[in-house]
Amino acid sequence: MLDLADLEMVFSDGRNYLEYDGDTKYIAETMMTADAIIIGTPIFQASIPAALKNVFDLLPEGAFRDKVVSLVVTAGSSKHFLIAEQQLKPILSFMKAQIVQQYVFVEAKDFHRGMIINDDVLFRMDRLVEDTVMLAEAYEAIQKEKEKVYGL
Repeated sequence: MLDLADLEMVFSDGRNYLEYDGDTKYIAETMMTADAIIIGTPIFQASIPAALKNVFDLLPEGAFRDKVVSLVVTAGSSKHFLIAEQQLKPILSFMKAQIVQQYVFVEAKDFHRGMIINDDVLFRMDRLVEDTVMLAEAYEAIQKEKEKVYGL
């Protein structure tokens, strides 16, 4: 699990992700070597946080090729569910991710003192994890079958 709040990441400056060091390199390498990724992000001012955008900027265009990516999004208003649809999904698609179509959207009303109090949200999060694992396993099996055709 990567918590960007606990890591010191420099701004992307166009270098290859392997040329960074410290936490920035750790973040990029971890993302690039993962089989599946669940991105959890808040929505601020009707947009994704700059730290998450910076992670996307650090990575090459095809960074998520052959990776299953799913989303958990929190926001203060129900109107911000569109950020996942209009900002996050297009970025992930551009980066060649296999996106789990159903994501979990959590509103401020679903929290109390930093804890999720809506059982439906917890159920949807459990289901998202199951769907992510299932899609990753299915995609891996498809890739193995493809490789057999080419004798790999």
